[in-house]
Amino acid sequence: MTIIDSQVHAYEANTPKRPWHSVPNWPDHVTGDEMVAAMDKVGVDGAIFISSFSMYRYDASYAKEVQQAHPNRLAIVKPVDPDDPAVADVIADWKKTPGAVGVRIMIPEDSPRQANDPGLDRILRAAASQDFPVNILCWGNLDTGTAIIDRHPNTRFILDHLGILQPRVPPAPPQPWADLPKVLELAKRPNVVIKVSGACTLSREPYPFPDIWAPLARIFEAWGFDRCLWGTDWTRAFAVVNYEQAVEPFLKTDRLNDAERAMLMGGACAKAYGWSPRKA
Repeated sequence: MTIIDSQVHAYEANTPKRPWHSVPNWPDHVTGDEMVAAMDKVGVDGAIFISSFSMYRYDASYAKEVQQAHPNRLAIVKPVDPDDPAVADVIADWKKTPGAVGVRIMIPEDSPRQANDPGLDRILRAAASQDFPVNILCWGNLDTGTAIIDRHPNTRFILDHLGILQPRVPPAPPQPWADLPKVLELAKRPNVVIKVSGACTLSREPYPFPDIWAPLARIFEAWGFDRCLWGTDWTRAFAVVNYEQAVEPFLKTDRLNDAERAMLMGGACAKAYGWSPRKA
């Protein structure tokens, strides 16, 4: 099977040439070359490289450089700015960028934006006109995220990180799956698929994180495997799991049959983004 990680973040060291906007609790650098080497080590064929908003904000120039160096292994997604009145032009230009497969909006738990935000409307109309999927981060804010999705039925959405707030450091919160009922309800919307990314960070047990499978089984049942995109969320998950630990539980579990595993770990991602890697 072809294995595609639906979300990774690569970045170069913090330098005056390309300074970070903020300094997260990640390694000093995980360059594109290092990311591909980590993928090779565990048999991941390709990945969707999401340009890091915390470091680079709306500047996806590093993602473009990395994709040009690894065009057969990485596709790229760019965060776009709801406050930019020319954001539709930005999305049109991004659509022409080699390897670009989508854009991203973020409405996390502390976001003041409402579902009828004019900037979000501009982005989502423009993405629909380009047939570009929109990655939506709305963990801790699923009610607003759901309202946005309902407001734009002609836009294709990819729900980041199970829609569930995930820890940057261990341990997981006492009730890590508290928003699961909302996630299951959202599955009724035909214009959204879900990233099963960062799931291991929600475990309250050590590797290989056996307690994730019961809630994930409910997600698989509600959404269907053809709408579930496995991913690691490396390097955001760095302080909780290493890359191998985020991959191996899905490869080795007996909770999935071969067809389910192939769809979850690659097939659904290729379908959602219209992209597949070509590994030599």
